[in-house]
Amino acid sequence: MTKTYVIVGGTGGIGTALARRLAGQGKVHLIGRDAGKLEALAGELSGSFAVADVTDRAALEAAITAAGPAISGLCYAVGTINLKPVSRITDDDVTRNFELNALGAFRAVQAALPALKHGEGVSSILLFSTVAVAQGFSSHVLISMAKGAIEGMMLSLAAELAPKVRVNCIAPSLTKTPLAEELTSSEQMATAIAGLHAMQRLGEADDVAALGAFLMSEEASWITGQVIGVDGGRATLRTKG
Repeated sequence: MTKTYVIVGGTGGIGTALARRLAGQGKVHLIGRDAGKLEALAGELSGSFAVADVTDRAALEAAITAAGPAISGLCYAVGTINLKPVSRITDDDVTRNFELNALGAFRAVQAALPALKHGEGVSSILLFSTVAVAQGFSSHVLISMAKGAIEGMMLSLAAELAPKVRVNCIAPSLTKTPLAEELTSSEQMATAIAGLHAMQRLGEADDVAALGAFLMSEEASWITGQVIGVDGGRATLRTKG
């Protein structure tokens, strides 16, 4: 039976890299807002796609249902990088960031759950956090609040859905993707941030996708309930005094 993997946010940098890796393991069903990009990538990978905004529950549910009755893996790769000091954050900022990151992930999981349970063997859910949740960076209140909720949700889901569904989370550091372009497009800023990492570089989308593809594969069949950093050592190492 061909495995089907659903990627919500499939035309972002990490989502695209993950889709290309998962295409070697089965069929990829992409969900996003840009029909042109979705069609092009789905064509490249011989996959399928559906257009939906994660803030529209009905559209997201329909897009996930279009993947078919059985799903081997679900990845929610939607995120935000909205850096503001706490004094400038509005209620609308909090609501928007929480909806895109945490509530959208919850909606996707809830919609996909029947198909995840219907597939053969053990299926997998992959979510994304950030190194900033564990580290505590200035001006990261919005993203840390939203992604902290993701980590808590992941743990509860992993406990509740075992042993039929595995649930894990990747916590990257700054990665060169379209989402992070505002921070990485300046060579001076990118170099300075890269220097804060033990590996002395920023992440590439495929650095994260490589672990994502592993976690969604049968090779990771005994891994669940984990937050794993792909962060160049940023979460744990300080190589300069």
